[in-house]
Amino acid sequence: MQESEKLGTGAHTRAFAAGACFYGKEKESMNTKIIKLASCGCAGDEALLEAAQILRCGGLVAFPTETVYGLGANALDEDAAKKIYAAKGRPSDNPLIAHISRMDELPVLAAEIPEAAGRLARRFWPGPLTMIFKKQSRVPDGTTGGLDTVAVRMPSDPVANRLIQLAGVPVAAPSANTSGRPSPTRAEHVVEDMDGKIELILDGGEVGIGVESTIVDVSGEVPMLLRPGAVTLEMLRETLGRVDVDPAIEGPLAEGVRPKAPGMKYRHYAPRAEMLLVEGEAERVAAYINHEAKKAKEAGRRVGIICTEESRRLYPEGILEVIGSRSHEETVAHNLFAVLRELDEKAVDCIFSESFSEDRLGQAIMNRLCKAAGYHIVQV
Repeated sequence: MQESEKLGTGAHTRAFAAGACFYGKEKESMNTKIIKLASCGCAGDEALLEAAQILRCGGLVAFPTETVYGLGANALDEDAAKKIYAAKGRPSDNPLIAHISRMDELPVLAAEIPEAAGRLARRFWPGPLTMIFKKQSRVPDGTTGGLDTVAVRMPSDPVANRLIQLAGVPVAAPSANTSGRPSPTRAEHVVEDMDGKIELILDGGEVGIGVESTIVDVSGEVPMLLRPGAVTLEMLRETLGRVDVDPAIEGPLAEGVRPKAPGMKYRHYAPRAEMLLVEGEAERVAAYINHEAKKAKEAGRRVGIICTEESRRLYPEGILEVIGSRSHEETVAHNLFAVLRELDEKAVDCIFSESFSEDRLGQAIMNRLCKAAGYHIVQV
């Protein structure tokens, strides 16, 4: 028996699928409202009710999740999904992730829920894991990028989860940034990219994890990792046994191939400056970066260097950004996008970054850094 048959569709799920709009007429001009939520990370329902009403009526709301800030719209509304693509400048074949607040909302989106998905959900939902299912016919192509599958996540962040409950609709929510730029981990990053383009920003402070969710395709015979994240490949295999890895994790997607999930095809997470990722033993990496940084400075270029707490003493040249500690890679993930945006603010012309081990969380860190650098990597 499929997991969806056991779950059923109760009154809550039917209401979730329907979602009524009472917000009123669309405003003629876009004035983005910013609501700062309580420092505890929770929010009174008054602010969230306003945000939920906007979502039901086809508007856009940016809100915090445990991974990055999301740009939300009604996932069952084709026109609302199109507004996300327009606000972000996002290619229309790049699918969105639909967010739910509880398990009995999943059958609204997923036509089949395989046994492997049930096992993953029991261990990792709510949390930073997205799963790809065969979609229900009611899910519009605007949400799925024209695919016959749908990506679904259940966030653990209390603001995000409560907002989805109040909205009464699944919420499509890619990262709330201009397409291609570093993902937003603070509300001010969202303001920088989205002010004047969306109705509301919920400011919940700095997010926890700092990199987007892990994405696993469970629609085929063998689960496949499409994007690494805080739920690591090792954790997935501990739960399921065999999990394959999509080749697009190791390099750019081939021309003409339709992406199965967000972030697979296009340049992502990129700072404005050109960026080079340097791999190798620490002392050799530092020597190479210092040599190239000195040449760049002599040519009149502003140089940014991304290093760690352990290696900062090795760099006398350039504008130094300490991304975190190698002994605590969660700090690197947490700071990654903020560091890239800070280097943008400092108007550097070129960036040199150290690399990281690709074990566990390091796989997600390297995936983001490789994409940020446009796969410009040198081995020393």
